[in-house]
Amino acid sequence: MRVVSRWVGAGLATVALALVLAACLRSEPDASPLLETLPVASPEDGGAFSVAPVEEDTSPQADAPPAPEPPAAVDWSELPLEAGTASISCELDYLARGDGEPLADLSRSSIEQALESCEERGVMRLRYDGRIAPDFTALVERVATVADERGVGKRVLDINSIGGQVEEAIRAGDLIAESRWTIWVREGSSCHSACVFVLAGGDTRLITGRVGIHRIIRMSSTATTRVELNAELRAVYDRVRSYLERNGAAVAVADAMMAVPNRSLRLLTGDELRLFGLDGVNPAQDDLDRLRLMRKCGEDFVTRRDSFTRAFDLQCKSPITDLDALNACGLDLRQRFGFPDETCPAESPLSEFDVGTGLVLAPPTRSDAVGQGGGG
Repeated sequence: MRVVSRWVGAGLATVALALVLAACLRSEPDASPLLETLPVASPEDGGAFSVAPVEEDTSPQADAPPAPEPPAAVDWSELPLEAGTASISCELDYLARGDGEPLADLSRSSIEQALESCEERGVMRLRYDGRIAPDFTALVERVATVADERGVGKRVLDINSIGGQVEEAIRAGDLIAESRWTIWVREGSSCHSACVFVLAGGDTRLITGRVGIHRIIRMSSTATTRVELNAELRAVYDRVRSYLERNGAAVAVADAMMAVPNRSLRLLTGDELRLFGLDGVNPAQDDLDRLRLMRKCGEDFVTRRDSFTRAFDLQCKSPITDLDALNACGLDLRQRFGFPDETCPAESPLSEFDVGTGLVLAPPTRSDAVGQGGGG
């Protein structure tokens, strides 16, 4: 088996560090073709479909990318969770501990009760299985809000989704980008179509399941010609490109989507996921974290952390290294670079082992990891 752990550049994302170092093993690549496609059901059942109105902008600033809307107060009005199912766990090891108690509803009291037991360790995992829709966006926003209030700073979105509304995926992704989440597509799970935009918003993206893309569909279109439809789609794809750009993913994702008929699904390879910036550390967040660390911990800390990361990649990582050996190597190596740092212990590499939250996810066996299809 191949360790696909990737070092999280920012010490602020401790749960991502624990996951990356000790979580996911991927089997050796098979001999499948570079481009793999699957038939899909109707777009109403998932996919990536756009419903928001679009207007052609003929002003001189027509090519300027739209900025995300400023955050508003959380709407706590009654809202059923109809697009999927959700549960909250304070454990990352779902094989041994399960996915936690299902959320009965999206009320504040229900979410507060679910997160209460997560306060002590400061770690929570939100498992979501369903479509991307307005109630999913509300779920992410409300859970993040309560987690902020209760000091649960380490957050994992454990997702299985065949897609849904593009606009809601972008809204949810921008919320995720501002509230520090690791996105996990675990073995046996899928993140297809509009779900890819949710994936892009994470600080760290961990993938052992399947990720797929295809064309966006204009469900509310009034177009009668290909020219009219393409004009509408151009406006939608401009929004998508702007979103991908500000969240550290390659805008080429949008171009790749355009070439896949919506009746098919192109499964992205591991190399493509890394090329598109959809797997591992979010480069945009890594840049921001470097600036934050520089201000908080100083230039020397950042230089030592970068040196440790390079040494860890060279000396500790190996396709045959098991999890215990990987962690032991990292813990021994960090001492050579002066970690944990007295000034910034929580931001130091492998700090989760210092505070007792070095949680380990049981890795999939080879038979579990090979040949798993998507969910939905």
